[in-house]
Amino acid sequence: MTTATSAAPAAAMQARINGVPIVAADEHISTEELRQRACTELLRQAAQRDGLLSADDPPPQAGAISEAASEAIERWLERHLNVPEPTEEACRRHHAAHAARYRVGERVHVRHILFGVTPGVDVGALRSRAESCLLDVRCHDDNAAEDAFARAARELSNCPTGAQGGALGWLSAEDFAPEMAQEIFGKPEIGVLPRLVHSRFGLHVVEVLERDAGTEQPYEAVRGAVQLALRQQSWVTALRQCLQLLAADAEVQGVELDAATSPLVQ
Repeated sequence: MTTATSAAPAAAMQARINGVPIVAADEHISTEELRQRACTELLRQAAQRDGLLSADDPPPQAGAISEAASEAIERWLERHLNVPEPTEEACRRHHAAHAARYRVGERVHVRHILFGVTPGVDVGALRSRAESCLLDVRCHDDNAAEDAFARAARELSNCPTGAQGGALGWLSAEDFAPEMAQEIFGKPEIGVLPRLVHSRFGLHVVEVLERDAGTEQPYEAVRGAVQLALRQQSWVTALRQCLQLLAADAEVQGVELDAATSPLVQ
């Protein structure tokens, strides 16, 4: 397998899976979207090899695959992914270790600074600005932190809340994008989080002002949710392993798949 060390625009223009281009010459896409397209194309070609998809299925256009390809990928995954059912013991162990995730009524009083990912943006430069901002607001003493955060939000945030110092008010997990909620809820942290929070909208510097922990639920009340969470974990693990095997047998150019933290598949 051949891979590139980065997904800069020049490299992305050459990104191919077994010779099939996944980025048009005039496109500028993020590293994550490039990986997503690569994973999707690996699966589309696997479905073709298994006879689940016609050999003349058109290659993706601007990252979009045909409806037939989408259905064929689903059938291929059903055939090849081995996802075991979680045992009762595993479910109880997971609940005991992550009881905070299954609280009812948990809320946070939060504000943020958004560094939005938009078409054509230099993601590396954007991350550098976000990390500099995070360091700056965390380095102020307690008496000055509020003013520093609000000032940074007004000057830098791509969210309309920047005009109000980034204030989002009291929110529950359902008010956030799932990937963002996972980084904020079920944790004890108060203050500016020591890491950037990623979402589909971009990179966030987040400050938790207060927490309302809500009410923890007994295992019996959330058993179905626990089972679903463990099934999803198993599915993600199995898919990641499948993609690693497919990539090892493919000619991959212009995209680094080994760096992916999750199997991003459309």
